[in-house]
Amino acid sequence: MRPKREGRSKGSRALAIDGEAGRTDRLRVGSLTFKYEKGSRLSMLTSELIRPRLRLSETTLSVEMVDPEDPKLQQTAQELIDILHKHVGCTQEALEKAFALYEGARVDYVFLRGLAKVLMDGATFTPRATPLPPKSIREQAFAYGPVFKQPDVFSPRSREEVLTELAQTLAIEPGQFDSMLFADRNAFYLLTDAGPAWTPSGLLARYNLELARGVLYWASHITIEAFSNYKDLWHFIKFFQLMFWAEALPEGGYRVELDGPISPFVASTLRYGRQMAAFLPALLLCDQWRLRASVHPPQARQELRYHLDYTSELRSHFKASGPFDSRLEADFAHDFEQKIGQKRKHWRLERESEVLLLDDTVMIPDFTFIDEQDETRRILVELVGFWHPTYLRRKIEKVKAAQCKHLLLLVYKGLNVTEEDFQETESEVLFFQQKPVLKDVMELVEAMAERMYGPRPAQTRKRKRK
Repeated sequence: MRPKREGRSKGSRALAIDGEAGRTDRLRVGSLTFKYEKGSRLSMLTSELIRPRLRLSETTLSVEMVDPEDPKLQQTAQELIDILHKHVGCTQEALEKAFALYEGARVDYVFLRGLAKVLMDGATFTPRATPLPPKSIREQAFAYGPVFKQPDVFSPRSREEVLTELAQTLAIEPGQFDSMLFADRNAFYLLTDAGPAWTPSGLLARYNLELARGVLYWASHITIEAFSNYKDLWHFIKFFQLMFWAEALPEGGYRVELDGPISPFVASTLRYGRQMAAFLPALLLCDQWRLRASVHPPQARQELRYHLDYTSELRSHFKASGPFDSRLEADFAHDFEQKIGQKRKHWRLERESEVLLLDDTVMIPDFTFIDEQDETRRILVELVGFWHPTYLRRKIEKVKAAQCKHLLLLVYKGLNVTEEDFQETESEVLFFQQKPVLKDVMELVEAMAERMYGPRPAQTRKRKRK
C-alpha cells in the first residue's frame, strides 16, 4: 500500500450542523465519555442579564466580570445557595418566588438574577408523579365550566364541590387535586436535585463563565488558536456539531475558524447559539489558547472585537478526559516505557498530540512516535481494539479518508476485519492477538520512518580519552 498524499494536511476543512446536542449530563464521543453539566438543561444567561455587564469602546467589547474572592459577593452567593437547598422538594415556582423575595429592592438585581439563573440551570426539576396525565385531569375539570369559590346565580356549585366530586370520580384525594392539575407545567415541577456542590467562589466563577458564553451568542465569526492539550477541544467541536475550518500552525497547534450564531451561514441561530455556548468551557481545558471573535451585541452600532486567552480567570466546569481511553492504550504506553523507551532513546511516545484534518471531520491518532534527534520524523499510531461494529466502520472510513502514509494501525485479530478491509488505505496495518508485540511494532516504525524520511543520520560518537 503506497500513499497518494500526505496525511498531515494543513488545508481548510469544514463541518456542517446536523442535529441538536443531547440533554444529558454526559457526552459520549466515540470511545470517550465527558461530564459537562449536572442539570438536565442546556441553558445560558438571557440577554437582559448580560447586556448590563458589557463594556463597549470604539472597536472592542469587554465584560465586567466579578471577583470570585470578594467577601461581600461570596456572602450573597452563599445566601442564594442556601435558598436553593432549602427548596429541594418544592416547586420551581416556589423557588423563583424565594429568589424574588431575597432580591427585594436591591439595586444589584441583574447580578442576583444572574446567579439565580446559574443555580436553576444547574439544578434538576422533575414532574410530579400523578395517577392520570395532568392534561386528562384538566379536560375533565374544565368540562364543568367556570366555577368559583362562592356559588352564584350563574355558577350554582362551588369550586370545592366540583373538585370533591371530580376527585371521587378519578379516585384521587381531594387535597392532591390542585397539585396534580398543572403538574406537567414547569412552574409546578419539583426541585429534586440542587445540582453541583456549589461553593460561593465556584458559583461566582461560573457566573463569569456564563457571561463570556453569552457574549458569543452575538458572534458572527470566532477564531481559536490552541497550542497544547487540545484533544478534548476537538471532541467537543465534533460533538456539538459546530461549523468550522481548521489548519495546523507552523509553530505547533491548530487554528480553528468557527461560524458564530449570527453568521449568515447558520440556519438556526437559537439552536446553534446554545451549542456554541455549551462548547466554550471545552476551550478552557487547553493549556494555551487564544480566542478572537467578531460580535455585534444589541446596543452596538457595529461589529466589535472580543478577545479571550488562557491568562483569563475563567474556569471550566467540564471534566477533562483521562490520559487514556482504554486499558489497551494504557498498557501499550506502559510497555513502551518499560521495555523500549530505555533501549531506543531516539523515539519518544506522545499521547494524542497530532490531528488529521479530514474533509468533514477530524481524526486524532492515539499515539505519535517522535524521533528526538529529528522531530520531523513522526509515525502516528492508532490502536484498533475492542470496538463496536458501527464505531469500527466509521473509524475505517476515517482511515481511508486520511490516506496517511505515516499512520500505523495496530488491529486486534478478534475483530471481524481482515487485511482486505484496509486495502484502500495508505496506512500500514499490523494485527495482534492479545496485545501489540512491541518488538514487531518498533521494527515496523523504523521501516516506515526510513521509507518516508530516508535513513536516520549516523550518530557521531565521542571517543573516550585514554
